[in-house]
Amino acid sequence: MSPRRSYDQYCSAARALDAVGDRWTLLIVRELLAGPRRYTDLHADLPGVSTDVLASRLKDMERDGLSIRRRLPPPGAAYVYELTDRGRRLLPVLLALGEWGRSELGERRPTDAVRAHWFALPLLSSLEGEGLLEVHLEEGDFHLYAGAEDGPVYGEGPAPREPDARLDLDFATCEALARGEMSLADAVRDGRATVTGEGTLAKALLEA
Repeated sequence: MSPRRSYDQYCSAARALDAVGDRWTLLIVRELLAGPRRYTDLHADLPGVSTDVLASRLKDMERDGLSIRRRLPPPGAAYVYELTDRGRRLLPVLLALGEWGRSELGERRPTDAVRAHWFALPLLSSLEGEGLLEVHLEEGDFHLYAGAEDGPVYGEGPAPREPDARLDLDFATCEALARGEMSLADAVRDGRATVTGEGTLAKALLEA
């Protein structure tokens, strides 16, 4: 493992960047906020990263206490990576970066990769209250745990149990939400997003 690089500055921001400032690290954290992931899954959802760089970043993250590698019990018997409590505390950092970067999105470029679950964090920052939200897009489904204090923040596919609310919207609306051009409440009021469900989260979305 390569020696840890440092800015050698007595500053908390510099110390934080010593751990998460390398290219790809925070995007790996974004993926691991969905819970334990196999190396092959991470590589598939981080288009553009080389296998060598991904392996190096994962080792660095283990060394810095951001993630761990463990073996699943049979019949899975595969190795997975997951965030530690320290790694999970980067969620507000990613939410703040997403908010700050909204103005940088613009229109999607032909070279831009996209995954449905990449909209999980922008939507999470728009939610008030707690509960499980299932999101349906033409490009794929994912679910969010609003207000979750531990465990996964989101996941790919349908919710693992009956959700508190379901949200249906098209990709163009999701893009507008991610760019900050409209709020989730506006999308619901304008009929660009449909909410169903009986939970408090559904009621909050319908009454916003």
